[in-house]
Amino acid sequence: MSGRGAAGASSAPAAADQRPPAGRPPVDRRPRHSLRDRLRRDWPLLAMTAPAAALLLVFHYLPTLGNVIAFQDYNPFVGDDPIEAFLYSEWIGFGNFEALFRDPLFWDAVRNTLTITAFQLVFFFPLPIMLAILLNSLVSGRVRGFVQSVVYLPHFFSWVLVVTFFVQMLGGAGLLAQEMRQAGLQPWDIMTNPDTFIVLVTAEAVWKDIGWGAIVFLAALAAIDQNLYEAAAADGANRWRRLWHITLPGLRPVIVLLLIMRLGDALSVGFEQFILQREAVGREAAEVLDTFVYYQAISTQQWGLGAAAGLFKAAVGLVLILAANHVAHRLGEQGVYSKS
Repeated sequence: MSGRGAAGASSAPAAADQRPPAGRPPVDRRPRHSLRDRLRRDWPLLAMTAPAAALLLVFHYLPTLGNVIAFQDYNPFVGDDPIEAFLYSEWIGFGNFEALFRDPLFWDAVRNTLTITAFQLVFFFPLPIMLAILLNSLVSGRVRGFVQSVVYLPHFFSWVLVVTFFVQMLGGAGLLAQEMRQAGLQPWDIMTNPDTFIVLVTAEAVWKDIGWGAIVFLAALAAIDQNLYEAAAADGANRWRRLWHITLPGLRPVIVLLLIMRLGDALSVGFEQFILQREAVGREAAEVLDTFVYYQAISTQQWGLGAAAGLFKAAVGLVLILAANHVAHRLGEQGVYSKS
């Protein structure tokens, strides 16, 4: 009794001494591994990541250094190599940006780009979510796999093939026009109508990428605990209530993340798709920022003007990502990066 009591009495103060003082976070007593130990432990993962990191470094980060020509009257023929062209080209400061912002064609391209982005956010962005929910509700795995294969396939087509397909189906000599003529009707002007061009390019994007966009949402649906559906069904919740109270809240973090990333690319709606159809509908409808850079900077060899437009796109994208991420934090979501 005395020995046990003495042991308990001696251990109680010791345990009390080990507890952290009030208001102070607990001390992490886990063993700390050295850098060498972590490298020895994680070298297979690092080896698999190395090719992707090298590609990112070579094709993204190193070319970023070339943005210095946005502040130069860049001439690639000065000197004997590209390094000397950077060094000997005349430094003009913000002259390229001033010329860019004074050009009304630039603001027309920005307006078209933002209009198309906003239209596709409303009418395209929700469609992969709906498709993922529909595919997830299919009971037969064979039917689900067939539908997934069919809707994924157009993603791997080039834009040349996609535009050609739409021309053959909806063009003036396409299948729809021929059927309407045989029925005694006047064919619709779809492929060359600038007033409906925004609907056309959105339909092309939907046909090409709706299946590919649904992959992420299917993965998020698979991570939702199925016991929640069973419990909700036992409580009498119908399918729509389970969708509203379980499925959509489970998808919300992924939806917010992809929406933020899409806003970061608000000034990049594509190049090939628009340059292939620009002559058919006219510059006023099809000129976006990427085609503006090609026709007004690259074709005319105004390299500094093109670099200035690229920096403008990057700056606007960064501001949009930071603003959207702040809104996500206010709504309780993690966003692209967690709040410190």
